[in-house]
Amino acid sequence: MIGWAMLAVLASGGLAAAQSAVSGDAAGPALYDPKATEVDLTPDLLPKDQAKVLKMVARDQLYYAAIAISPDEGLMSEATVAAANYHSIEAASAAALAECNAKKKGAADCAVAAVVRPEGWQPAAVQLSSDATAGFQASYDAGAMAISAQTGSWGIGADDAAAVAACTERNPDATDCAVVVKN
Repeated sequence: MIGWAMLAVLASGGLAAAQSAVSGDAAGPALYDPKATEVDLTPDLLPKDQAKVLKMVARDQLYYAAIAISPDEGLMSEATVAAANYHSIEAASAAALAECNAKKKGAADCAVAAVVRPEGWQPAAVQLSSDATAGFQASYDAGAMAISAQTGSWGIGADDAAAVAACTERNPDATDCAVVVKN
């Protein structure tokens, strides 16, 4: 279940503190299988039948992901938004909530109904999205890896500048790319 502390962070719009750069040797063991996920539903937000459907759909989202709903409109609404393939639950939740609140017609603010994270997740020195994890595992030998917390973008390069450029090239909206892995 999503803990009350997590809900307080999400309700305040707070994002996780910036990740510090770690070595490639330290990052590798901290990463998870890019396709194995677990889903955590917010208790008592949806009727049991809708919660079951949401959990089935959420399983197919790339981690880190969040699904936000308009409590006044329910699950089957245009306001329901999934933000997936971010580098943290906090960033995915902020994106899902912002888009849901922009689309909702009801009075109540949107709420995070489910989060998706790597199977067996535990806090670690570095967190990467599913795609960035797969990219790291396939391509990182040395150099640097940069990520964008706001967009989920990422890039690998020979040095810090090249990694940041690759991150921005992958998604031009990624104006916050920062190096999180370097040797």
